[in-house]
Amino acid sequence: MLQVKNISFSYKKTLILKGISFKVNPGEHVSILGESGSGKSTLLKLLYGTYNLNNGRIFWKDKEILGPKQNLIIGPEYMKYVAQEFDLMPFITVTENIGAFLSNFYPEEKQKRIDELLNVVELTAFANTKVKLLSGGQKQRVALAKAIAKQPEIILLDEPFSHIDNFKKQSLRRSLFKYLKEKNITCIVATHDKDDVLPFSDYMIVLHEAQIIANNTPQQLFKNPQNTLIASFFDEFNIIDDEIIYTHQLKAVDKSNLKATVKKSYFKGHYYLIEANLNGNTVFFESKFQYDENKEVFLKKTL
Repeated sequence: MLQVKNISFSYKKTLILKGISFKVNPGEHVSILGESGSGKSTLLKLLYGTYNLNNGRIFWKDKEILGPKQNLIIGPEYMKYVAQEFDLMPFITVTENIGAFLSNFYPEEKQKRIDELLNVVELTAFANTKVKLLSGGQKQRVALAKAIAKQPEIILLDEPFSHIDNFKKQSLRRSLFKYLKEKNITCIVATHDKDDVLPFSDYMIVLHEAQIIANNTPQQLFKNPQNTLIASFFDEFNIIDDEIIYTHQLKAVDKSNLKATVKKSYFKGHYYLIEANLNGNTVFFESKFQYDENKEVFLKKTL
């Protein structure tokens, strides 16, 4: 179990994190969300022992994770951290990068392991390509494979798909997170992307103004957002009568107490996002049909 006990951290006089406490069980997938500058990346670095804590303690099982004051080499051997800057060797191949820290005593087993990881990150076709020739997204995938090569007990991922094209992200997420679950590798992901969270996370931790403002399952936080910040991670929303209502929950009906005037329709693929004026305020709702500008519609919240 990862235990984070009342930790605080400041850069010089700027408070970044205050009184942070949470637990993560072996094999669990936890996502850390927050606005830019909320401390997501800093929290991962503290978990890795990159910085010294101002207050509090961090444990993995019965081992305390300590900072550079106590360790000449940061990062416990049972933990891997993948940052947004990739720690790769550019002048050797993808295969050589992934296998850099694997034993050479059993070459057949080593190659089998590398082939398995190439498949996980969908880079089999680039096995013999030098890393310097890869795109940013491909390099990010090599970094992910290299990090899990020796099957760590816990992996920390900072925006792990930020450089990867959308058409690759979906299948890569499924492949990587399925692999980590099967191997019982604890995974903590700092992200701003709801698609990294909803299908895969056991828990979400939301940071705001240096503190944790929510720690619950994605299902609970999506269905019952405590505030607009949490709702904004999941979808576009409206505030009507002090209630948070997602755009997909607001529908046009034959008659209701909410009468709005259409301003614009946005094509979104399998639906249209309709922008409308409701009592002087802008609201959005989803529809199967495009609406003409200035058309009056009645709106109602649905489950």
